[in-house]
Amino acid sequence: MAHLVETMAYAGTTPWHGLGNQLTQKQPIEVWQREAGMDWQIQESPVHFKSDAVGHLGAIHSFPEQKVLFRSDTKAPLSVVSNRYHTVQPREVLEFYRDLTEVSGYELETAGVLKGGRKFWALARTGQSTALKGNDQVNGYLLLATSCDGTLATTATPTTVRVVCNNTLTIALDGMTRAIKVPHNTRFDPKAVKKQLGIAVSQWDEFMYRMRNLAECKVQWHEAMGYFMNVLCEVSPNSPLPDVLPNERALRKVQSLYEGRGRGSTLESAQGTAWGLLNAVTEYVDHERRARSTEYRMDSAWFGQGAQIKQRALDTALQLVA
Repeated sequence: MAHLVETMAYAGTTPWHGLGNQLTQKQPIEVWQREAGMDWQIQESPVHFKSDAVGHLGAIHSFPEQKVLFRSDTKAPLSVVSNRYHTVQPREVLEFYRDLTEVSGYELETAGVLKGGRKFWALARTGQSTALKGNDQVNGYLLLATSCDGTLATTATPTTVRVVCNNTLTIALDGMTRAIKVPHNTRFDPKAVKKQLGIAVSQWDEFMYRMRNLAECKVQWHEAMGYFMNVLCEVSPNSPLPDVLPNERALRKVQSLYEGRGRGSTLESAQGTAWGLLNAVTEYVDHERRARSTEYRMDSAWFGQGAQIKQRALDTALQLVA
């Protein structure tokens, strides 16, 4: 995993993915850009192709509807996209936080590059924080991420991190994430995104009120098993059990995290509660789920199937206290 260390940076304590170059607190954006491996640009070139050989070279033609995106430093190709595709540069993701860190009290905590430069992100702490019973602290964050291969719109996502276990969870109310998405056929306007985010960040109190309700909600063993079956195996409580249980390994692992093996699972807020159920799933997705590498697990936990599992876990937990 050594190659990943060059493409991520973090300030403060080691982040949940355990990767990156450590920085001292409150470093300028320029230092982040260098240490997070984001000090390069996405360049573009017309698509050319070679037809049947004419002489020894072959005839070279252009395909004007599309362009190749590549890295300025290594010249490595990143993707082939439509001419209407608007790129967002790595430095733009970090620049998004400049006024937030200088004026609004935000602090960058992690930033970096995934999949050779096809995705990049930065995560900053907002300064919002709530302690559930038993001093179970949850902090507010803002994640900004984008891709240059069409797999991810430029997305600003209000996120929580539970301190005791570094579990990450997207802030969502009534089944709706508060993420702001800018598709790549539209130009990214940081000011417009921040204006929209002002509303989302203000919903912290309502979201944490619901998390507090989860911590107060005691669950029986059969309710816990029904919850995990629903979230991980997609078997609803009233359905007959299938002969072969899908995702049984995950089910057993999450059950053990909930029953005492998970970080923070014995805190008053989590032991035998709906909050404990939710965090067993988020810990599994963030830290335990099988993946080709830590990089792939992180990508899934934030942007892929892992993020979908966590959203289902949140929605199902909130139904227990509805």
